[in-house]
Amino acid sequence: MNFKITLLPGDGIGPEVVAEAVRVLETIAGKHKHTFSFQERLMGGCSIDKYGSSLTDETLADCQTSDAVLFGAVGGPKWDDPNAKDRPERGLLALRKGLGVFANLRPVKVHPALADHSPLKPEKLQGVDILILRELTGGLYFGQPKMREMKDGHQRAVDTLEYYDYEIKRIVDLAFELAKGRKKKVTSVDKANVLESSRLWRQVATQAGKENPDIELEHVLVDTASMKLITGPASFDVVVTENMFGDILTDEASVLAGSMGMLPSASLGEAGSRSGSEARMGLYEPIHGSAPDIAGKGIANPIGTILSAALLLRHSFELESEAVAIENGVHQTITAGARTADLGGMLTTRQMTDEIIKSIEEN
Repeated sequence: MNFKITLLPGDGIGPEVVAEAVRVLETIAGKHKHTFSFQERLMGGCSIDKYGSSLTDETLADCQTSDAVLFGAVGGPKWDDPNAKDRPERGLLALRKGLGVFANLRPVKVHPALADHSPLKPEKLQGVDILILRELTGGLYFGQPKMREMKDGHQRAVDTLEYYDYEIKRIVDLAFELAKGRKKKVTSVDKANVLESSRLWRQVATQAGKENPDIELEHVLVDTASMKLITGPASFDVVVTENMFGDILTDEASVLAGSMGMLPSASLGEAGSRSGSEARMGLYEPIHGSAPDIAGKGIANPIGTILSAALLLRHSFELESEAVAIENGVHQTITAGARTADLGGMLTTRQMTDEIIKSIEEN
């Protein structure tokens, strides 16, 4: 099979980890007789420097005509001016909107060999295997009006938390769909005791629960959910929530795995949005940031990006066995004791990838 992948390495350690994920994808292509065609484009701070825009129309068009997009990270101190007319993060929001990806999937699974690297006690981490779905195109980040103004001699800032019922339904439906292949439990997170948007969210989620009687549905307020992620994370299976709540909760959940460098993510569009019966357009990225303090040192953990490539194969290309091959390769490499600096080891970014590729080739 022949697939076209647009690479957006971005800033900081982004180029380093994306390059290693490409090596893994090329290994899979060779072993399973696929052809992956890569085209690399600029996005983020590097794009601001060259083009004056964090995401150019041309780059967005190239992404839209690809089968999937693999992204590294954006941002850094150089572009942190809050008064700048464009910032790297704006490009990422525009990319998500332009690709029509509405659901961010973040799997959080704790490898037994890494339990001691988490700030939680190891016994709290037994059986932790969570899939968090964050809505990506609505809520405070996109609602209108959004403005600043002078009122009564004071600066006033306005952000609008806005959701339509269809925006909620499509991500809640996806949560139930994914739960069917897991432990058959969905936790819908909201703030229905305070927010009207959350009351609509709960209403839509409740109806979806009635349509899926084989799946257990629970409603949890966001403040309670944030506590349960620390006190009892193994109680969660599939968690679905709105944009800002998801942004915060997924970063909190990332510490369970011991390092943000371990965790992948997939941002997906509607089923059938890529050629294929159920294939989805997807934007795939590790959850970590650009880490400018270690950029260029060759010590970044590539696993989050490599596992994002596995999600790319699964969701956009429908290549399940190939995705599992990458995930097994990562698992076996960690079990064998391979570690980058963030996990207390001494392997470089490239050496860690070498070990993963070796495991994939041997199995």
